[in-house]
Amino acid sequence: MTRVRPSPFGVLIALGVANHFVLTGSRVTVSLNALALGADAATVGGLMALFALFPMFLAIPGGRLADRIGVRAPMLVGSIGNAAGVLVATLLPGLPALFATAMLTGVSFMLFQVAAQYATGEMGGLAARTRHFGLLALGYSTSSIAGPMIAGLMIDHAGFRATFALLTLLPLVPIAVLATNRIALPGPHPARTAGGEGSALDFVTHPELRRVFLINGLVSMAWELYTLFVPIYGHGIGLSASRIGYVLAAFATATFAVRLAMPAIARRMSEHAVLTSALYIGALVYAALPFSRSVGVLMALSFCLGLGLGASQPMVMSLLHSHAPPGRLGEAAGVRLSLVNSISVAVPLVFGAVGGAFGFSPVLWSVGLCLATGGWLTRSARR
Repeated sequence: MTRVRPSPFGVLIALGVANHFVLTGSRVTVSLNALALGADAATVGGLMALFALFPMFLAIPGGRLADRIGVRAPMLVGSIGNAAGVLVATLLPGLPALFATAMLTGVSFMLFQVAAQYATGEMGGLAARTRHFGLLALGYSTSSIAGPMIAGLMIDHAGFRATFALLTLLPLVPIAVLATNRIALPGPHPARTAGGEGSALDFVTHPELRRVFLINGLVSMAWELYTLFVPIYGHGIGLSASRIGYVLAAFATATFAVRLAMPAIARRMSEHAVLTSALYIGALVYAALPFSRSVGVLMALSFCLGLGLGASQPMVMSLLHSHAPPGRLGEAAGVRLSLVNSISVAVPLVFGAVGGAFGFSPVLWSVGLCLATGGWLTRSARR
């Protein structure tokens, strides 16, 4: 009987899902553990910001490292750091350990992710690039749903330390696979090993890359704002916690569904066409949100927004990989991650200040206008 060996890219997705599960599960566990220890909302907000704060500054150096030495070592170190981060909270209960866990887990997953995105673009060539980024995003959608859900169940039935212990075990699989060279991965790019250098500002001056980063920033802002808006708005109009959960679940379900369909979409539509449609859908949803007060309407809008934003990320990654200078693919992914993490830090602060002063509607309509402008720019680029 012939033994079927898993494809290297399939293994890469599995390793990414395992590490992303740790990140999404630890975010829930850290925040709930801090609240159980008596932390106030500001302290919990600081903990959540730590997951993104250091990656905001270190993503670009991490990408350059992947360009220079290949992806295996950064992915291995990131997996080890992921395990070490949750191990701290397993062994040392208390708020200081939670701060260390948030910092170390955020940085470690960033190091793994930027190398994994570089590898995704290189494995399979140009023809499979969009499909591969769609499959990678689909894997992360799975861990985004399963991580918080399983962490919550573990907390309820076994406690926080047992949950952290479970999360500590998951990165051991990527560590074993990467340390024993069981998967073929891209090495350093010849252009970088030959001495190719440059500044991160080069990506801003490149017209197409500048457009890609702008679109990515708009999508990230819309995504981050929505996850903050729904619980606050739902509570304000009298929705129960379970109904707020239904609205968020509709969004997550849509992102999963559209990424499952991404290989078929990529065969029929270009990256620019998908991004144009996604941004216009997002603009319409944000324009309608302030008028929506029933759970059914909010679920429908949430599902539509999930379709648009969920389809955009694989296309952004494909365009980014296509236009990045030779030997600087990891650095380009690092610039993107730095932008995403800066938005994750800034949006809660700006949204809270502006929303508190002027209400929800101006904030939502402003984001909708930005998304519509991005759709127009992307449509112009396609032409």
